[in-house]
Amino acid sequence: MSPTLPSPARPRWPYCGDGVSGGDRASCIGRSKDPHGACLAHLIDRDRDTHLTGLAPGDDIDYRGTTFTAHLLDRLLGALTDPATQQPRFGAAKFGSAVFAGPARFASATFTGDAQFNSARFHSDAQFGSATFTGDAWFSSATFVGDARFGSAVFTGPARFASAVFTGDAQFNSARFHSDAWFGSAVFTGPTRFGSVVFTGDAQFGSATFSGPVQYDSATFTGDAWFSLAVFTGDARFGSATFHSDARFRSAVFGRAVSFRSAVFERADELGPFVCAGTVVLSGARFNGPVTVSIAARRAASVRTRWVSTAALRLRHAEVDFTHAVFEYPLSIAAEQEPFSDEDGPLCEDRLAGTPGPRVRMMSLHGVDAAHLVLADLDLTRCLFTGTIHLDQIRLEGDCAFATVPRRRRLRPWRFTQRRTLAEEHHWRSRRPHPAPGWHQAPATTTRTGPAQLAPVYRALRKAFEDSKNEPDAADFYFGEMEMRRHDGARPRAERTLLTAYWALSGYGLRAARAALWLVAAMTATLFAMMLWGLPADHWKPETTAVISGGQVRLPAEKPDPVNPGNALHERLTTQRFEKSLRVVVNSVIFRSSGQDLTTAGTYAEMTSRLTEPVLLGLAVLAVRGRVKR
Repeated sequence: MSPTLPSPARPRWPYCGDGVSGGDRASCIGRSKDPHGACLAHLIDRDRDTHLTGLAPGDDIDYRGTTFTAHLLDRLLGALTDPATQQPRFGAAKFGSAVFAGPARFASATFTGDAQFNSARFHSDAQFGSATFTGDAWFSSATFVGDARFGSAVFTGPARFASAVFTGDAQFNSARFHSDAWFGSAVFTGPTRFGSVVFTGDAQFGSATFSGPVQYDSATFTGDAWFSLAVFTGDARFGSATFHSDARFRSAVFGRAVSFRSAVFERADELGPFVCAGTVVLSGARFNGPVTVSIAARRAASVRTRWVSTAALRLRHAEVDFTHAVFEYPLSIAAEQEPFSDEDGPLCEDRLAGTPGPRVRMMSLHGVDAAHLVLADLDLTRCLFTGTIHLDQIRLEGDCAFATVPRRRRLRPWRFTQRRTLAEEHHWRSRRPHPAPGWHQAPATTTRTGPAQLAPVYRALRKAFEDSKNEPDAADFYFGEMEMRRHDGARPRAERTLLTAYWALSGYGLRAARAALWLVAAMTATLFAMMLWGLPADHWKPETTAVISGGQVRLPAEKPDPVNPGNALHERLTTQRFEKSLRVVVNSVIFRSSGQDLTTAGTYAEMTSRLTEPVLLGLAVLAVRGRVKR
């Protein structure tokens, strides 16, 4: 016998099994047909034929709770077929709690009244392709064991699929919903296709569960689109979809990837917050109004996304690719420190276990016009900045981390001076012969850049920091700019030599310790030069005293040339000569003459020190000033 509903509740309509204690009718809740007291499935053949013969296209029918075999349903559809169109035509059709044991072939049927399939059970394919529902369409709590095909169906009135269960494929491609469509709490186990669907009214998918892949490509949502609390276990695609009103994805969960590629959001003031265990693709999408996007995901791709109005992106965990994104108004991208919350509390982020943490990692700003861009608390260690326009106008707020240089050079006792660098400099240095360990290599798809391309990027970022009155942090980018100029082979050799000397002496006027060490070394060299060759053997007195006729007479004497003491080191390296030499050296640093009698070698040594040592002192002071300037 055909399947029936197990342990049915007593229905509200006159039913076939009422008062029957044995046989097939005992558990049947099919609507009884007057005057026989049995449902269409349990009528004897003569009475069934009489009943079907009396039907005409467009009649109202009531077969609630009835079990239909494929043959019985075909006979019913044949009785209601309009000769003019050769398609079934129903008035008000009541199939609530009905059981369709075989294929339900309602394709191209027309329902001029309300179509009620509440709690119906379709054990095989349900075919409603190109069907027309003029009144309300009720499929709430229906169960589709086989495929559910509603492709190109037209729903003029509200369509209610709330709490329906789709075990097989659910196909709604090119369907038209001219009024509200309710799919709240529906369960889609197999692939779900809403490609090119048009929702003229609100589309309610709140708390729906999609276990298979979901496709809304080229769908049009004229009213509000509600996906709050929905769960997507497979991939979800909204490619080229158009949202004319609000798109609500609050607290939705995407188990894999969700794609809004080339979607258009006309008036969505909020997208999210939701959690995606895979990639959120906004590439090619267009946001025509102010919007706040709140997403916790592993990756977020926003390649060539267009933001026509102000926008705020609040992200967690994600690696963000913003290549060639376009925005005409201020746009901010910020990392949220705490999980997003809804009415029930913080959103669960268990699906994001294994990520480096909630820190958001920007991967690329290539091709972006950064004049209106604000970045806050982002990880920029691997971000590509080359090709960014108006980079000098970017605003960096909070803790934006850049890449740093490796700690130690290979087989060399000294280390790189710590500074913030661009990811592209890492890529360039990693390609050089015998690179130091710690320089990150470029991904295979990254365009190679060199010092000539990186110097303007460093210069623009330096200006951005200086314009925000952040002189200390701007120093690192000035150092990077000078490094790229020094290593740029296209520049004149004389310029690169000068820059190399500037780097060696003081780290481009930014390394106070380096300049101070050179100053100490120069002063030490001058000190020993004075002790060894600069100071004369004796201090010459410019007068001679004599006694003539009992009186003392002082006579001027000609000043002799100063001479060095003996060749023995103990005669030259004495405490007295050290003190005199120290006075000469210290005075020379501050551009003063020592007033000390010097040998010819000492005079030239003092001249050299008075030229070089004040410069080194000035570089050291400049470096300190660069780090403490407000």
